Amino acid sequence: MIFALVLIPTLAGLAAFLIRPDGPRRGLLMTTAVVQAALTVAAWIVRPAPVFGGWLALDALGLLFLGIISTLFLAAAFYAVGYLRHEEHQVERDFEEGFLFANAPEAVFTGCMLLFLASMTLVTVSQHFGLLWVAVEATTLASASLIYFHRHHRSLEAAWKYLLICSVGIALALLGTFFLAVSSAPAGEEAMPLLLGDLVRHAREFHAPWLKAAFLLLLVGYGTKMGLAPMHTWLPDAHSESPSVVSALLSGAVLNCAFLGILRAFQVCAAAGLAEFAQELLVGFGLFSMAVAAVFIFGQNDYKRMLAYSSVEHMGILALGVGLGGVATFGAMFHAINHSLTKAMLFLVAGNILAAYRTKISANVRGVARVLPVSGALWIAGFLAITGSPPFGAFLSEFTILRGALEQHRATVAVAYLALLAVIFIGMATPVLRMAQGEAVNAPQDRGGREARLSVVPAMALGAVVLLLGLWIPQGLTNVLQEAARALSKGF
Repeated sequence: MIFALVLIPTLAGLAAFLIRPDGPRRGLLMTTAVVQAALTVAAWIVRPAPVFGGWLALDALGLLFLGIISTLFLAAAFYAVGYLRHEEHQVERDFEEGFLFANAPEAVFTGCMLLFLASMTLVTVSQHFGLLWVAVEATTLASASLIYFHRHHRSLEAAWKYLLICSVGIALALLGTFFLAVSSAPAGEEAMPLLLGDLVRHAREFHAPWLKAAFLLLLVGYGTKMGLAPMHTWLPDAHSESPSVVSALLSGAVLNCAFLGILRAFQVCAAAGLAEFAQELLVGFGLFSMAVAAVFIFGQNDYKRMLAYSSVEHMGILALGVGLGGVATFGAMFHAINHSLTKAMLFLVAGNILAAYRTKISANVRGVARVLPVSGALWIAGFLAITGSPPFGAFLSEFTILRGALEQHRATVAVAYLALLAVIFIGMATPVLRMAQGEAVNAPQDRGGREARLSVVPAMALGAVVLLLGLWIPQGLTNVLQEAARALSKGF
């Protein structure tokens, strides 16, 4: 099953480059997404056995993030079919800024989407730190051309910045992997294989200074790809200039892949007795990321960039939750699900708004609830969900992280956390509500409230799941979340 999870999207991606008709290629995209989702469900029911001597395996952490990735890709694949139909044989013009751009070949888009899925899946099943590094780098290479899909100079700049900054980060992560190997080698002996299980079992024997340096490099390296401040600078451009379906995957899935790399390193530190050292770093980066996001969300006039800075905020929340430990770790794992589903929904809805209004400037968008009734309702619901309002799942996960801070008597952290959440809520409320309300401005007059099913059903499904998780958490999901939290508290 693990082989199939990686090989099926890989082979489908390669085939997509060779298929000439648009219909079969789009069918291949949807079929692969459905098969991948079915295999993921099977893996949740019966955990597959490790392969390649333990190099590929699914533990609770990998299973959790694999479930997120497969769910988001399934929604993105169906949305992408409608998106590609809309883009077919068209040259779009941004009327406000007056530039003209042509679309990239659809075969490249579809093929890279599927290879993107394969690389993200490989991240979740990688138990060797070297293979994990290769998989994270593969996600960068597979997604860069997706960012450049519209072939405008701003998308080129965003793709170049994405490649350059993430390559620097991945280089630091590689150096951290080398340091991890050095820390595992007793004086005069060879380093042990970088398999997670072996490292965790022997972590108490490692050289602590080398292990601390390794974790710091891995945190900064993978934190760059994750979007932690101040290494986040690629993220607003890439999310803003990508097609919205790609933005949904970047924010909801690929950031989690980098986060998983940090969690693997944290497991080794926790097993080595260095959990407190690693946790303080995560708390610091987490609060700083939330603060940076709060500053840039206020007054942000590009609604896709606003959502991108919201991702920086939520990556900070994830780091903070793991850094606090205890019940907050469970909250962080649960929040990874809520953020991914909600942010993907918001980016898909943002794509509908952009298609109707032909502008990303929030001040030029009014009356979304009148022009696009379904998207307008989802836009408001998504805003409430992403800002942690009840009854959505993010409220429970953010409250659990707050509870963890209070149980550990870290009042300063709790107050800062609540203050930053409040500031970000206010900063997002103003543009979001103004866009949804009022008389329609700059929108086509002949829509009559009609919206294509493929443009709204995927977002509706994601929103329904987030709402359900705020009311009821299935026992199977609770068990996996608890197992993942225990792995982070004990290392294994």
